[in-house]
Amino acid sequence: MLLGSALKEHGRFQLQTQSDGPVSMVLVDFDAPTNLRALARFDEKAVEARLAVGGDLLGKGYLAFTIEPDGLSSRYQGVVELDGRGLQSAAAGYFDRSEQIPTLVRIAVGQTLTTKGPSWRAGGLIAQFLPASEERRRRADLDPGDAPEGHVAAQIPEDEAWIEAKSLAATTQDHELLDPTLSSERLLFRLFHERGVRVFEPSPLADVCRCSADRIDSMLQSFSPAERAAMVGDDGMIGVTCEFCSVKRIFDPLDYPK
Repeated sequence: MLLGSALKEHGRFQLQTQSDGPVSMVLVDFDAPTNLRALARFDEKAVEARLAVGGDLLGKGYLAFTIEPDGLSSRYQGVVELDGRGLQSAAAGYFDRSEQIPTLVRIAVGQTLTTKGPSWRAGGLIAQFLPASEERRRRADLDPGDAPEGHVAAQIPEDEAWIEAKSLAATTQDHELLDPTLSSERLLFRLFHERGVRVFEPSPLADVCRCSADRIDSMLQSFSPAERAAMVGDDGMIGVTCEFCSVKRIFDPLDYPK
């Protein structure tokens, strides 16, 4: 949601991971401005063991971002390595190397106590350096890896306002991001009150899946009769369960050509 919120009113954002950790896959679809669906594949025992000792749940692999600004065209995809340091580090690395935007990302997930008992909660903060001035946007080139011996790369001083902003954002603690009594407005004011804080209207989120009977029907029609026959269950029907929303739909194989 932190990354997808930049789409404002229209567009689609997808985040996907594939890795060798206890959580082997994460897939998140965000249709701006409100619709969100997600799934994760994980080994429950391995997750419990890793949580007991602390450490990254994703492991090594890759993280891919797919952005469709208008939901129809202009698709852009970026891929960054997961190196065992978690989603927070990978997301910051993506912006630094792929987008060339200085970025600090803070993410926290944990259990909090509520009147109904323990509850899982997540929170995050992203700070980016986006000055209007072209001069302030200048950055040193990335190391090409094949510079001649003795070559000295140009040094561009880091912007003082960005140093201040990221230093303040980096002080954010996990408990502040997870505290249900600490609003985003209060946290931002606590961090940046000297510079001033502008707060926009919050965007409500809805757990909405894009699956439908018509979409699944079209998919089944694309299979060959032999492939559909292999999908028939003991009840003589084809059952399809959406991995996102867990809704199961039943289709009669007799409705399709043989």
